[in-house]
Amino acid sequence: MRELYESQRAMRNMRQAAMQRGVIAILDVGTSKIACLILRFDGPERFRDSDGVGSMAGQSSFRVIGAATTRSRGVRFGEIDAMAETERAVRTAVQAAQKMAQVRVDHVIACLSGARPRSYGLDGAIDVHGQMVEEQDIGRVLAACEMPDYGAGRHVIHAQPVNFALDHRSGLADPRGQIGNRLTCDMHLLTVEDMAVQNMIHAIGRCDLELAGLASSAYVSGISSLVEDEQELGSACIDMGGGSTGISIFMKKHMIYADSVRMGGDHVTSDISMGLQVSMSVAERIKTFYGGLVATGMDDREQIEIGGDTGDWEHDRRKVSRAELIGIMRPRVEEILEEVRGRLDAAGFDHLPSQQIVLTGGGSQIPGLDSLASKILGQQVRLGRPLRVQGLPQAATGAAFASAVGLALFAAHPQDEWWDFEIPAERYPARSFKRAVKWFKDNW
Repeated sequence: MRELYESQRAMRNMRQAAMQRGVIAILDVGTSKIACLILRFDGPERFRDSDGVGSMAGQSSFRVIGAATTRSRGVRFGEIDAMAETERAVRTAVQAAQKMAQVRVDHVIACLSGARPRSYGLDGAIDVHGQMVEEQDIGRVLAACEMPDYGAGRHVIHAQPVNFALDHRSGLADPRGQIGNRLTCDMHLLTVEDMAVQNMIHAIGRCDLELAGLASSAYVSGISSLVEDEQELGSACIDMGGGSTGISIFMKKHMIYADSVRMGGDHVTSDISMGLQVSMSVAERIKTFYGGLVATGMDDREQIEIGGDTGDWEHDRRKVSRAELIGIMRPRVEEILEEVRGRLDAAGFDHLPSQQIVLTGGGSQIPGLDSLASKILGQQVRLGRPLRVQGLPQAATGAAFASAVGLALFAAHPQDEWWDFEIPAERYPARSFKRAVKWFKDNW
């Protein structure tokens, strides 16, 4: 626990150093695109409360001064697969964003989408003997949380206190200054595969940049796409990317569960490519322009020219009805949504007071997805777009940029990970065991 605490603190110090220099880069390394935003931090007095919309817009003390995206190479299932290709793509995106911003950046905050995340709920309790709760008590109660045995080869990426309780009063966001006898804390811990983290650090290092922070893209997509009430009352954010689909559940403004499904929009494209016997680039174009999930009578008559460049004239001028295309796309999207449904059920999502589900990410833009998702996932489904942040180019405001925008918000307002207090060394529990994630249904 202590090493983990130190590594988180080292990264936080680096992030603060970059903030003081005033510019930091945000890097979303995805399976289908690599997006880079460059943020400039100014004092909050530069911005009026009326700027932007959403819970954080008034206080967003940064402006996007550079943005670029490039086609991702060497990334599969949200994890780096071919290092040299990924490095070239990252360099391309970062250089283009630097050129637009006309500054050089040394530090980046990145997000991971695959890497097989696992969630744990921990709890700890201490006695405060009728005294006022102070900062060191918070440190003590965090140290009292039993660390799960999450196994070798895993890396803790988020560790956040999500709820404090003082005696019988639960649901406290910050118990400091209050008087009571027994302080308890619930904590959410998210681990990912260590190799994915090491590969990300290595790829960024090869581009002469330093990593100043890491986040799970399921988490940051939720930050940017869920409105304040949804984060408070209990909602799930489903981030449908190219190679993987991230799932995060929020409650009381904290993430309490995260997972990912190793399927995304690229799998739909490859189904089209195989079904129609066209190249992946042609399949992507057909999916983007003509794709859908709900066939009507008109779709039988609407013919799509496949086109192609094989040189075989007969083969290249084939046509296919839109209904056939929908018939290829729908089963795969249903499979992804069924898998997501299974993960939400396992997490006990149906115990939350509100069961709002928000779909975001580039894969969520397929027409008809919301009606199909509400059949499979439950009634309350909406399509989410990320919050507007200042200076963001129009081209980067769509659902595909949910994790990049969320990462920018996370960089500016990190939720107190581990609360930056000294954790006393003598309080480390020796025994640890794996706890189920379902603790939150007993606690809320």
